[in-house]
Amino acid sequence: MADVSSILLDRVADWLTQSSLAGIDLESVVRGLCERLAAAGLPIKRVHLSFSMLHPLYDALGFTWERGGGMSVEKFRSKPGDRPERFLRSPYYHLISNNLDHLRRRIDKSAPSEFPVFDDLKELGITDYIAFIHNFEIDTSRGMIGSWSTDAPGGFSEDMIAALLKLQNHLAVAAKMAVLGRLAGNMLTTYLGGNAGERVLSGQIKRGDGETIRAALVMADMRKSTVLAEKEGRQVYIDTLNQFFDAIAAPFNRNGGEILSFLGDGFLAVYPCGRHKEPSEVACQAAMSAVVKATRRMKELNGERKQNGLGPIGYGIGLHIGNVMFGNVGLRDRLTFSAFGASVNEVQRLQELTKSYRHNVIASEAFVGYTNGSWTSLGQEKLRGIEDAITVLSPDLSKHTAHKDESAFEPSYDGLSDAENVMLLHRDALDPERKAALKKMLQ
Repeated sequence: MADVSSILLDRVADWLTQSSLAGIDLESVVRGLCERLAAAGLPIKRVHLSFSMLHPLYDALGFTWERGGGMSVEKFRSKPGDRPERFLRSPYYHLISNNLDHLRRRIDKSAPSEFPVFDDLKELGITDYIAFIHNFEIDTSRGMIGSWSTDAPGGFSEDMIAALLKLQNHLAVAAKMAVLGRLAGNMLTTYLGGNAGERVLSGQIKRGDGETIRAALVMADMRKSTVLAEKEGRQVYIDTLNQFFDAIAAPFNRNGGEILSFLGDGFLAVYPCGRHKEPSEVACQAAMSAVVKATRRMKELNGERKQNGLGPIGYGIGLHIGNVMFGNVGLRDRLTFSAFGASVNEVQRLQELTKSYRHNVIASEAFVGYTNGSWTSLGQEKLRGIEDAITVLSPDLSKHTAHKDESAFEPSYDGLSDAENVMLLHRDALDPERKAALKKMLQ
């Protein structure tokens, strides 16, 4: 293989193996591979790699590296929808449609482009192109696709192709390990929350592991959900519950807050803080800012529901601050990471008071002491399990402000990665009816 050292390429393969064992993140694996290929003398001009996780809450990644131009990274969130036409007319879809692992094409500037992407490659001076698909699993729910491109006058030699195929296998192993590591982190963050997920990943996995922390607490609940479920049925109830959570819960998962658990048709959010005045003020005011946003979003949601002939969604929010135990509880072989203790019970009972006082938001005097704005005292209440009565208050939300980051908690959908599109197309192609529909789209 002229001007390319097989010894150096073997070192690249060894590095990929070491990376998979060391748990290096996916971006570092891809960047490191591309730079090492160029350093070894392989005349690679452009590399594109895309990875699919095919889960509605998991990020997918696409990478494009060009010699001398570095690497660009595309981050995606899965979103249901039609496959873009460019994927139906891509070399990757051609691979899937014809059950191929690889596709090689010489790029001739004077010839018509077989695939639209070849127009871009011609501008880069590409002379030879190899696309591939590599499934991580038999059911193709996760995988890697990519392409190698060279601007060498003679294109890829047979030895170059052999080296790339060998490295491709090593890359698949390293990438799968990185993807699984990312999946584990995303899964824990999705189901446990960021803080709790990090604690579990750091080794707090035994029953009883945890600590006592101070936190501002938020408990919210949807009203008359049982009646809704019985009257409208399961699907309407689930759709309404998701609307409710989308509107009210998202603000409490930012600015230091974290939704620790969803409890039926409600949720518990925590804002951890220190035991002194200043951090307590920061936590309570951040929680109050989220309350302003949440109530505003609920008003907008109920306005939309009214236009659609639907009834409003009622809700209640309780606010408190205190010490909570934060850790693993449950069975020896089935645990949950949660907050519990007297303060959690108290914020739940404050939320329940919104039913009798007919105020959407009720806070303890302890919480209110760390906030600004206008509050109205509703009197004293003796909460179950607490010896002394406490003063409960309701805010005048028009006198409270919110952080100016309204879009910060809105999900960003950048479409599907190339790999996700290809994997979904492959799944659809397994069904004769879907395959016929896809072919019709291409006509």
